[in-house]
Amino acid sequence: MAGNRALALGAIEKYKNAPLGHFVNGASLPGEGAAFDVLEPGTGEVLGQACDASEAQLEAAVAAARTAFPQWSATPPEERRKVLNKVADLIVARADEIAAVECLDAGQCWRFMSKAAIRGAENFRFFADRAPAAADGQALPTSDHLNYTTRKAIGPVAVITPWNTPFMLSTWKIAPALAAGCTVVHKPAEWSPYSARLLVEIAHEAGLPAGVFNSVNGLGETTGKRLTEHPGIKAVAFVGESSTGSAIMRQGAATLKRVHFELGGKNPVIVFDDADLEAALDAVVFMIYSLNGQRCTSSSRVLIQRGIYDQFVARIAERVKHLKVGDPFDPATEVGPLIHPRHFAKVASYMDIALGEGATIAAGGAPVDGAKGFFFQPTLFAGAQQSMRIAQEEIFGPVLTAIPFDDEADAIAKANDVEYGLAGYVWSRDVQRVLRVADALDVGMVWVNSENVRHLPTPFGGTKSSGIGRDGGDWSFDFYMETKNVALARGTHKTQRLGV
Repeated sequence: MAGNRALALGAIEKYKNAPLGHFVNGASLPGEGAAFDVLEPGTGEVLGQACDASEAQLEAAVAAARTAFPQWSATPPEERRKVLNKVADLIVARADEIAAVECLDAGQCWRFMSKAAIRGAENFRFFADRAPAAADGQALPTSDHLNYTTRKAIGPVAVITPWNTPFMLSTWKIAPALAAGCTVVHKPAEWSPYSARLLVEIAHEAGLPAGVFNSVNGLGETTGKRLTEHPGIKAVAFVGESSTGSAIMRQGAATLKRVHFELGGKNPVIVFDDADLEAALDAVVFMIYSLNGQRCTSSSRVLIQRGIYDQFVARIAERVKHLKVGDPFDPATEVGPLIHPRHFAKVASYMDIALGEGATIAAGGAPVDGAKGFFFQPTLFAGAQQSMRIAQEEIFGPVLTAIPFDDEADAIAKANDVEYGLAGYVWSRDVQRVLRVADALDVGMVWVNSENVRHLPTPFGGTKSSGIGRDGGDWSFDFYMETKNVALARGTHKTQRLGV
């Protein structure tokens, strides 16, 4: 436990003598803009500072990406594959260090982050191995023409990633962009910038050419806005809050930027009375309280058939009361701190909202006594109705809202009655029922009798306010590449003659 914290502090030691700057055109760049504190969620103490990028530094990052693009996009895809697999090798070699940094500046628990770093390497390997076929298209013949399609990289892209699992989510976006032949300007979240810095340095150690992958720190309203408005950036991939996604869409509209958004969620898990209740209980608890409840696919609403509602809520409450909350570096810890005082205040505010709306707090509901960091008790709201704010709004913390339903139609109606549509989870032994419900849920992804288990070739994304576009497999390349159709005439058709 102490050793992993020391490992994390050692990894960021070189960034603590001065505010963390940027990585542009293959080299470290000191910060010029305003400095801001980076906090350790587990202690509440200041870890260091990072600098907002100045306008000139942002311009330099975009210029580097633009200059590097022609050569990188023309690099044989087998060569891109080799470099990106080398990135994966180095991530594996430094997996413990990366995981420790995630525990330090994101407050995530070691039990999950020790696997997340390896998942980041898997993301690079997956897309690296698909780079040679990324430009492949289709043959679409007609009687008079042979049509064929090809794809090519769209150009320099912006990748803006969140603070909850910053390293893994950065690899999930950046790896396919690089595999496709794009160059990247990455802006990590200001609350957890250190692991993103490790990623860009690892990439260049692996042999990525200067300018292909650049990283700038900064605030959303300054650096983020300049990046999304910049005419040299052809597309923006963003993971974060729905309101921020809306702002980015407005900012990129003038330059007709392509956007890919993975946004918020208020995901339902539906438990029918014929479900394997023991397995469902495990999944319900895991999918909201793991990662400190700070995950877009968390099942933050549990819809329970009325006949088993009281029994199942009581069982959830018992499990919630026994969750181990504590030091994120402790391998036994199940729930760690929230990321930042501002987010802590947001999550805490929903306790009064819940009580004011008539719900009850069946477990938790308060800050952790005596904690130095931003620790909030895992919480369960019971007696809730779908019309309540606690059932409609994304709290993004270790907070679960339990809602009863009467039958299949009622479950579907309540599940869909939110502005979000990222994921849904269905628990039932009735195969015909789960097929009907999965079809009816207005979400981008459904897991049946399972928690969220990702398979990298499958599409990942949401509907409504949960996002635009899909990641995973070939869907990622559809975003980072332009498709061209070429029509070859067979010489058998006649062109109309005008003006003869």
